[in-house]
Amino acid sequence: MPTGSRGITGLRVISWNLLRLIGAGVEDVAALIKRERPDLLLMQEATRDMEVLPSLVGGHMQRLQLPHRIHGLAAWSPHRLPSAHALELPVSRMPGRLPPRLAQVLRLGDITFANVHLSHGQLLNRRQLFRIARTVEGPAALIGDYNAVGPILLKGFKDVGPRKPTHHSGNMVPVRLDRCLVRGLHGVNPRTLERGPSDHHPIAVELRAA
Repeated sequence: MPTGSRGITGLRVISWNLLRLIGAGVEDVAALIKRERPDLLLMQEATRDMEVLPSLVGGHMQRLQLPHRIHGLAAWSPHRLPSAHALELPVSRMPGRLPPRLAQVLRLGDITFANVHLSHGQLLNRRQLFRIARTVEGPAALIGDYNAVGPILLKGFKDVGPRKPTHHSGNMVPVRLDRCLVRGLHGVNPRTLERGPSDHHPIAVELRAA
């Protein structure tokens, strides 16, 4: 589905935390694209090696390096992507806190997407979501690794992602860390895909205009 005035009908979206360096490599991501044919693939923990992806599968890619880290957020699409921008998220005030988190915000068709890899603190990652929700306008989808446990209540948004666990904490406890919250959209056929070499399952959902 091209961008622009042709709308947002049947937009196939996948999100995958790749597990930097030791997880899914560029060949694994290319295989996923060929198999699932998404309109938009959002990635977390994407290293610089992932930037060669268009040479394997075509399309267009943008990667956002996170501060003081070897990885970042990335978006790939077979359709041309307008320039994404980085949204700074709230940070912890505790001593020894981790570097700041960013959201990668971009538009495809009439939808604003926020590709996220949120903090582990359960109050902090909710604050980060509130910041994103206040910033994006119109139909929007907040997708990625939320690192959140339990329900999320975000005014105007609904959870349309798959309900199955996407990660095993400590290789034991199954948790649903990867989510998709939307506003002004319907989510159809949410799925949890095969994990592959990462420690997270990709999630897939088709988004349609509400």
